[in-house]
Amino acid sequence: MKSKNTTIDFEASIAPWLGKTMKIVDYYIHESMTNHDLDLTKEQMIVLKRLNDKDGIPQNELAFLTLRNKSTLTRLLVKMEKKGYIIRKQDQHDKRINKVYLSTAGRETYKKTRPIIKNLIDTMEQNISTSEKEQMISLLQKIQFNFTSTKPTL
Repeated sequence: MKSKNTTIDFEASIAPWLGKTMKIVDYYIHESMTNHDLDLTKEQMIVLKRLNDKDGIPQNELAFLTLRNKSTLTRLLVKMEKKGYIIRKQDQHDKRINKVYLSTAGRETYKKTRPIIKNLIDTMEQNISTSEKEQMISLLQKIQFNFTSTKPTL
């Protein structure tokens, strides 16, 4: 049986550019948090934002909202609890459900991240027009849909 030799120009695809861009953004976030004396990772910041938007979220719902599996989120929450950013409490009506709340320190830390994130967004979007931004968001949504609407073929 003959094998078909398929040429792939990976560098001309979208994937490495998305990956490189996210690594740069991750590095920028890490450096900015460190420079502002915040002991906070990007993942922890996302959890703080979700809890700021809706406090007392069941842990399973928080996993879904942050695109994390349950065990990964549990490890993240344990670290955040040790830092004093969150409090987990068992639901009064259903003991199987843990709800996650922002602590006072978590709320204060979240407020401190706002100017840092604003600066990140301003830096990221400089020299990009509103229509380019809208087009990019639309293209990224299409990529996300492509992955979530089909089963992977490996």
